[in-house]
Amino acid sequence: MASPPDRSIYLASRSPRRRELLAHIGVRFHLLLFRAQPEGDPEVLEEVRPGETPREYVLRLARAKAEAGWRRVLQRNLPRAPVLAADTTVALGGRSFGKPADRREAAAILSELSGKRHEVLTAVALAYGSNVETALSASEVQFRELSPQEIGEYVATGECDDKAGAYAIQGRAARFVAEIRGSHSGIVGLPLYETAQLLDRFGAQRERRNPY
Repeated sequence: MASPPDRSIYLASRSPRRRELLAHIGVRFHLLLFRAQPEGDPEVLEEVRPGETPREYVLRLARAKAEAGWRRVLQRNLPRAPVLAADTTVALGGRSFGKPADRREAAAILSELSGKRHEVLTAVALAYGSNVETALSASEVQFRELSPQEIGEYVATGECDDKAGAYAIQGRAARFVAEIRGSHSGIVGLPLYETAQLLDRFGAQRERRNPY
C-alpha cells in the first residue's frame, strides 16, 4: 500500500506572524528563505499598477510571490512541495496602503486612517508546478480618531515599520481599533480559514490527479 502524500509545504515569507499563525492550525511547513527579499524579483514589485484595484493588487502579489518561491524550489533542486505565499494591503477610498517607506510616511498613513473605516485585504496563494490557487480575505477595521501626538508616539515605537497600513493590530495599535468585521488572523497577515480551505482544496486536487 502506498504511503499517504507528504502534507508539508514551503512557506515563502519572512513574517514571524505568518509562521505563528500557520503553526496554530497544525500545518507542517519548511521556511523557504530567500537570499534577497522576494520583492527584489522584477515580477514581484510592490508597486500598484495604473488602474489596479486593491483586490487585484494584493492577489497579483500573492500569486507572484508563490510563483517566485516555486522557481526557487526548482533552482535549488529542493524536494518538491507546494509553496504558500501571502500579501496584505490596507484599502481606503480605492487606494492601497502597503508598507511605509519610512516613519514620515507611516505617520501620514495613520493620519489618513484616523477616524475612518478601512478594508484589510490579505491574499493567499499556493503554487505547485503550473498550478496556482488563490484565496482572498477581506475585513473591515474602524479606527477611532487619533491625535497627532498619539500617531507620533506610536510611530516612534517602530511597530509601524514593515507593516501594511503602518500598524499591527496584534500590537500597540489594538487600542486604536473600535471595531473589526471579518478575520482577525487575516488582518494580522494570514487568514486561517481561507488558508485551510485552500490547502484542503489543493490537496484534494493533487490526490485526484495522482491517487497513488
